[in-house]
Amino acid sequence: MARSSAFQGQIPFLQVLDEHGQVDAADVPDLAVGELHAMYEAMRLTRVFDERAFLLQREGRLGTYAQTLGQEAAQVGSAFALPPLDWVVPSYRENGVLICRGIPMQNILLYWGGDSRGMLGFKARHCLPFAVPVGTQVPHAVGMAMACKLRGHCGVVACYFGDGATSTGDFHAGLTMAGVFKAPVVFICQNNQWAISVPRGRQCAAATLAQKAIGYGIEGILVDGNDVLACYAATQEAVERARGGGGATFIEAFTYRLGDHTTADDASRYRDATEVEAWQQRDPLLRLRRHLEQAGLWSDEREAMLLARCQRDVDAAVKAAEAMAAADVADVTRYTYAKPPRPRLGQAAAEPAAGAETDKLGAHKDAA
Repeated sequence: MARSSAFQGQIPFLQVLDEHGQVDAADVPDLAVGELHAMYEAMRLTRVFDERAFLLQREGRLGTYAQTLGQEAAQVGSAFALPPLDWVVPSYRENGVLICRGIPMQNILLYWGGDSRGMLGFKARHCLPFAVPVGTQVPHAVGMAMACKLRGHCGVVACYFGDGATSTGDFHAGLTMAGVFKAPVVFICQNNQWAISVPRGRQCAAATLAQKAIGYGIEGILVDGNDVLACYAATQEAVERARGGGGATFIEAFTYRLGDHTTADDASRYRDATEVEAWQQRDPLLRLRRHLEQAGLWSDEREAMLLARCQRDVDAAVKAAEAMAAADVADVTRYTYAKPPRPRLGQAAAEPAAGAETDKLGAHKDAA
């Protein structure tokens, strides 16, 4: 039997900033000092917000909450590479991405408090609402990207998900279509090593998740997910490729979930403490701060000022969220339908008009 030569694929790995704050000069993205400061400040704000939201849940002032702890570089680095008019399709852990996109923090708190008004304003910021069902947002992102292409727009869609989502049928369907139709979409997988209590090694036998891209005929890259500069550079390249007609890219950001899956989980029941401690030494905030300090671009005084400002901003967001008037029964379906069905229209006729309370959100009146 005649045999053709075996297909060989290769997945590149990108790290720009190591754990000691040292950079590989050949791969450093072209960023001004002010942009580096902005990245670090966004990561610090995300961390402060995350810590406060966790405490609010423990105090009974917030519902079940999914922490971002440890994944700030993957989120902020990629978000900084996305122009405002491109679209973001998040899962449920992308608080850092949403903060970078300008979604008010009080809206995020409202959402996790079970108030659907928290998702108001997402559309105006070119973001879809949170997607809690694992992987279901992947086909949505591909459909949006294909719509942009068919309409002649130059828009790009960034879709976020975790390692667990790569085991779903929706992931397969979405990447198949993206490959076939060269959809302008960037898939950003935050591989935080755990799909709730299932470790990465029990999810997939492949050496990397990024190599799955080869099977779909799209570009794939593995990046150090705790390196904000690598995440920025990889996303920027992928966005430019998509906008130029080169199709989709699958980015695996190799990172770690330092907290529990959510506040309803106890990771100590299935995860070794020594593993967590090892990853704490790779803290993405500490890594970038070391780099800035070594370059003479940061100081303890500046850190203290930033921390105080972040705490004030988060305090204000908590106050605004908790000052919201209680939602009424009409809000159960008010933001569900673009065109409500007739039975719902009949019910709505007897309800008070919406609008006044949404002005207090500090966001926008449109539903995403």
